[in-house]
Amino acid sequence: MSSGISKLPKNQYVHWDKLRHLERPEGFSRKEWWLAIKMARVQTFRKLPLLDKAGAPFNLTLPDFMLQKLHEIDRDAGGRIEIPEAITNKQTRDRFLVRSLMEEAITSSQLEGASTTHKEAKAMLREGRKPINRSQRMILNNYHAMQFIRENNKQKITRENILELHAILTRDTLDDPTAVGRWRRADEDIKVVDSRDNTELHVPPLATEIEERIRILCEFANEKKSDEFIHPVIRAILVHFALAYDHPFVDGNGRTARALFYWVMSRQGYWMIEFISISTILRKAPSQYARAYLYAETDDNDTTYFVDYQLDVVQRSIKELHKYIARKSKEIRDADDWMRDSRHLRSLLNHRQTAVLTHALKHPYEIYTVKSHMRSHRITYETARSDLRKLAENGLLEKATRGRTFEYAVPDDLRGRLDDLRHRR
Repeated sequence: MSSGISKLPKNQYVHWDKLRHLERPEGFSRKEWWLAIKMARVQTFRKLPLLDKAGAPFNLTLPDFMLQKLHEIDRDAGGRIEIPEAITNKQTRDRFLVRSLMEEAITSSQLEGASTTHKEAKAMLREGRKPINRSQRMILNNYHAMQFIRENNKQKITRENILELHAILTRDTLDDPTAVGRWRRADEDIKVVDSRDNTELHVPPLATEIEERIRILCEFANEKKSDEFIHPVIRAILVHFALAYDHPFVDGNGRTARALFYWVMSRQGYWMIEFISISTILRKAPSQYARAYLYAETDDNDTTYFVDYQLDVVQRSIKELHKYIARKSKEIRDADDWMRDSRHLRSLLNHRQTAVLTHALKHPYEIYTVKSHMRSHRITYETARSDLRKLAENGLLEKATRGRTFEYAVPDDLRGRLDDLRHRR
């Protein structure tokens, strides 16, 4: 693109909606500027095997700044450089994994309307409670789906796997229970509308085309050899886009599309992807997420808008993970330092019990149960029960009964009790 028309925000793939408000280059009207930009982009378009409902291919272009983002994601989500010790250490790895699975399950469901709070949802998942409403059922289903992907991430993406994934995600959450785990029918009028004013945003392809479109999607997801290389991260993002565009289900399309993104990424070796939550970022700006879809569909089938936005989401998710790990690692180090001078205390507590007490010091009203401890550390019921019982025996948690369940509360003077225990000989 010539220097005369290159007056664009750095490292942004700008749409007309934004460009028309920017200062234009001298000698150009905004429409002339936009036309010049469009002509330059079209010359670099790569046609994809994914088609719109009229049979025209979707397109993609890769500006240099997007290649830089891909390089950084390769380094941070698939490589072995500067891997956080908390991820490589088996003692803490499972705890971080469970946290990320829960976070994605909760926020992906909230994007689709689940209204329960983070605190209520985490308590349900950690303690193995039965969901009490549809919102909690959506979250539990999402959690099961993320576990399902983790257990099957080496399998190919198939028609049957997509249907099974949808069934896991939507069971007991749809108005029509028969719509769980099946494609939408021709008599089911499905459109995507803006919830604020009911404006029609997207009309998906005909139901009669779904089987063929899913076949093409699966071939693409499974990296069927083609003449042109498509970067694995972009492939996963485009699978996310295509499933949502096809809208093959009556409901649950967004949840299924995001879950497929994780599946394709994990299948292609991005092992660290299971520790991040893209929906946490998407939920902060759902309108931008929706616009990325619309721009791709309405502007020359240019998926670059959606790909660029999702690359940002992945990068931000990785940064959030590293910040979280740094914060939690510091808490663990501080707890270790605080207790280091007492051999007696170290002999009483294992790393899981130390984690409970570190958490308890920051959350004085938390209630712990055997099931919540078991799920947080992915340990057996007996190991979890033994951990909490010993903490209670040493006066560091207070045991109570609720129905048939033992609960362990944080004593008001936990810090003082730890000091007393630390200095015993």
